[in-house]
Amino acid sequence: QVQLVESGGGLVQAGGSLRLSCAASGSAFRFPTMRWYRQAPGKQRELVAGISSGGAANYVDSVKGRFTISRDNARNTVYLQMNGLKLEDTAIYYCNAVLGINYWGQGTQVTVSS
Repeated sequence: QVQLVESGGGLVQAGGSLRLSCAASGSAFRFPTMRWYRQAPGKQRELVAGISSGGAANYVDSVKGRFTISRDNARNTVYLQMNGLKLEDTAIYYCNAVLGINYWGQGTQVTVSS
């Protein structure tokens, strides 16, 4: 079993910053490519950023230059630093790992206000 636990969401004004964390654990866990997804009300879940085991990162165009994904392999934790937040970043953010099957965290709410 693998467990992913997100934290760090909250309410922030536009232009502000938040840092999300995803702590991974479980006997079957190996620290693979990790991804952050988000789902806004009435929209499909979308991939926001991913980071390989070697640290190579990629981002959806809408967050490039504002969000930074990173990982601490010793702590089995992946982070998403979000700067310059916009109203359209409001969503539930989910951590994802693929180890034969998809594992998801419970999600953390990010709300950006004007």
